[in-house]
Amino acid sequence: MADFRAPNPFSEETSDTVRPQTTQPATSAWRTTAPSDETNAPKESTTRRPTAPPPSEPVSSPMQNRRSPFTLLGRALRLLILSALAAAALVVCLILAYRWITPPTSTLMLGQRLTGTEISQTWRSLSSISPSLARAVIMSEDAGFCRHRGVDWRELEAAYERGQDGGIAGGGSTISMQVTKNLFLWPSRSYLRKALEIPLTLLSEVLWSKPRILEFYLNIAEWGPGIFGAEAAARAYFNKPASALTEREAALLATALPNPLVRNPKNPSDLHRRLGVNIENRMRSATAHTQCLLRPSRP
Repeated sequence: MADFRAPNPFSEETSDTVRPQTTQPATSAWRTTAPSDETNAPKESTTRRPTAPPPSEPVSSPMQNRRSPFTLLGRALRLLILSALAAAALVVCLILAYRWITPPTSTLMLGQRLTGTEISQTWRSLSSISPSLARAVIMSEDAGFCRHRGVDWRELEAAYERGQDGGIAGGGSTISMQVTKNLFLWPSRSYLRKALEIPLTLLSEVLWSKPRILEFYLNIAEWGPGIFGAEAAARAYFNKPASALTEREAALLATALPNPLVRNPKNPSDLHRRLGVNIENRMRSATAHTQCLLRPSRP
C-alpha cells in the first residue's frame, strides 16, 4: 500500500530534496593563471608632475640700460668721420666735374641767398671778359699766379708771421685758393678752413688749367652786395658789358676786391682811386705775369 505521507522537509534522508548549494569561491581558470605584466603593472598616475619653469632672463637695471658715454662718443666720432669723408668725396667729384661744366653757384652766393640777399650774376667765358680786367686782377691779387702751383708758400708763411706778431694775417691767399674757398668752403678765417683749402687747391691746380681757374675767379668774385662776377659788376658800376671795360675801370674793379662791401668802383674814395692808379701803372708791365693765360692748355 502506498505511503501517502508527506515528506518531512526537515528530514535529511530524503533523496529527492534539493539541498541548498553552498557558496564556495569558484575556481575559474583566470584565477589559476599567472597574472600578466600588463595587468599587474602599476598604472601611471593621470596627474602630471609640475615641470620646472624655464630659466628667466636676467633683469637689467635702469643703470644697465643706459649706454656708456664712451659708447655714445665713439658712435658720434664714427658718424663725424663718415660725414667728413662723404663731404670730401663730393667735393673731389665736383672739382673733376667743374673741369668741363659751369658751377651753378658757390657757397658764398648760396649763403647770401639763404639770408634773403638777391644775387646778380651772369657767367661769361674768359674770352668774353676784357683782358684788362684779367691783368688788373692778377697784378692786384696774385702777381705770382702764373708761377706757383696753387699755393704761394712764401706769402703764406709771411701772412702767418704777421698774424703771430699781432698784425693782419691776410694776404697769403692766391687766386687759386680764393676760388677754392668761394666755391666749396666758408668765408670766415680759421686754421681749419685753411687746412681744407690747401689740399683742395692743389688738387684743383692738377685738374684745371690756369685760364680756367682765372675764369672761375672772375665769375664768382664778390664785387658788392649781391653782385657776383665781372659781368654783373661791369653793368652795375659802369653800365657796360665786361668785355668793354677800360684799363682804368678794370683797375678800380680789381682794387675793390679786398673790401667789396665798402669800396665802390663807380664812386671811389681817394684811397681807392690811388690804389687804382697804382695797379693801372703795373698793368702795363704785366706781360711776364700773365704768360700762362696765353699758352694753349687743357680745359
